[in-house]
Amino acid sequence: MRSHRRSRLLAPFLLVPLTAGCFASGGGGDSASGDGNDDDGARLRVALAFPPAENLSPYGADATLLSRLGVTEGLTALDANGSAAPALAESWRRDGEKTWEFTLRDATFQDGGDVTPAAVAASLTRATEAKPAPAALAGVTLDAKASGDRVVRVTTAEPDPVLPLRLSSPGLAILSENAYGESDRVDPVGHATGPFELTEVNGATSASLDRFDDYWGGRAQASGIDARFIADGTARANALRTGELDIAEAVPVAQAASLDEKTRRDTATTRTTSLLLNASSGTFKDAGLRAAARAALDTSVFAKDVYEGYGDPGAGVYGPAVTWAEGKRTAPVGRAVAKKPGDGDTITLATYDNRPELPEVAQVVKQQLEKAGFTVKLTVREYSRLEGDALDGKFDAFVLARNTLLDTGDPVAVLASDYTCDGGFNIAQLCDEGVDRAVAEAERIADTAKRQDAAMAAEARILGSDAVVPLVHQRIITGVADSVQGVILDPYERTLVGTGTRR
Repeated sequence: MRSHRRSRLLAPFLLVPLTAGCFASGGGGDSASGDGNDDDGARLRVALAFPPAENLSPYGADATLLSRLGVTEGLTALDANGSAAPALAESWRRDGEKTWEFTLRDATFQDGGDVTPAAVAASLTRATEAKPAPAALAGVTLDAKASGDRVVRVTTAEPDPVLPLRLSSPGLAILSENAYGESDRVDPVGHATGPFELTEVNGATSASLDRFDDYWGGRAQASGIDARFIADGTARANALRTGELDIAEAVPVAQAASLDEKTRRDTATTRTTSLLLNASSGTFKDAGLRAAARAALDTSVFAKDVYEGYGDPGAGVYGPAVTWAEGKRTAPVGRAVAKKPGDGDTITLATYDNRPELPEVAQVVKQQLEKAGFTVKLTVREYSRLEGDALDGKFDAFVLARNTLLDTGDPVAVLASDYTCDGGFNIAQLCDEGVDRAVAEAERIADTAKRQDAAMAAEARILGSDAVVPLVHQRIITGVADSVQGVILDPYERTLVGTGTRR
């Protein structure tokens, strides 16, 4: 049932090419200045919250790390509105129900080879063969073929109206043939297409990147990046404050006040922190007890107190950064009547400490559930030591911070992955025929507005199951030194530095 597993922690859409700038390329601004001379530009000192977890595989959690540092890119990207926008493909068109043609721009791999239709088709084919499959390809059968000098034809087994959006996923980045050796490991170092090229990776500690001067989108203004992986949010904030860093991602809300106001940038994101209740076993297999747990939670306190105003109260699967959702949201469907918890209703609540607010969120949830009559045991671990048990349904409840549009940019995809019987990231263990039907109906719709309506109808059924209780929609705090310009504040959390990022 849970065959397509993949770490996920690390919008409206229009399926035609846009001319608006996409997050992937960043850009603009004057010539850089700083530690280097004006021609070369200064190097950027960047701290990331999550270290490489899978040897920089482009198919897992590390894919987002690579895209945030400007190393990798796909055929398409997401623009500021969450729409599919040109990246390595300058345009595309649909040819029948199951095939799309992507016309490539002139671009070069970091190892010197041309980005050709054959190279792109081979890279996408490798992604389809990855075990486990990239999250964006969960449940999708895809075949890519070169067609002429500039065109790649991508055919799916079933009609896929959001394929251009799907191909924007960081997990479907295009790499050169040299990235694929005889082993299953894929090496992105020096084999990608982005404005910055990885030159050295020091395990889970640091990485060095140099500017890729032949980048199709123009020469980056910074000469390179010195990246450090610092899991401790307080340490990231301190390093920024003392001048050791230029950019610190994911500053904890508890540290925000310690930074000068000019160095704090908060951005509404598509990340929602929710309480997931195990709907297939244990106490919360009973829908009435799930309803009791949901009714016991005062979600207003999370945005106000735990996130200190850097968040919005939980309204649904999608938050305010998904700008169309609020106007289309309908009341939950099919909610059970709440039952009073009994003496034997002991639950195990789990979360992880990679995101420092989550243990505090879990403590508040624990207190509120106990006040309602539940007996709660809290487990907190590092995420990599928790995910397997969570996916296996070993916890009764789980506090999760989930970027709902990270994997594909398609709002329906997260519903299929997280809340259907065969979903690959179904921590809630939900298997409901009504939910599955609603999600399947939404997946078949190509029209943008109608697909959004169908997604919200499916959301109403999911919320009605009480297997998920949205707690807060996060605003991410990025620390940016006064001397730095052009940092990309991306609500989808896919990009951070681009050609115009400089100091």
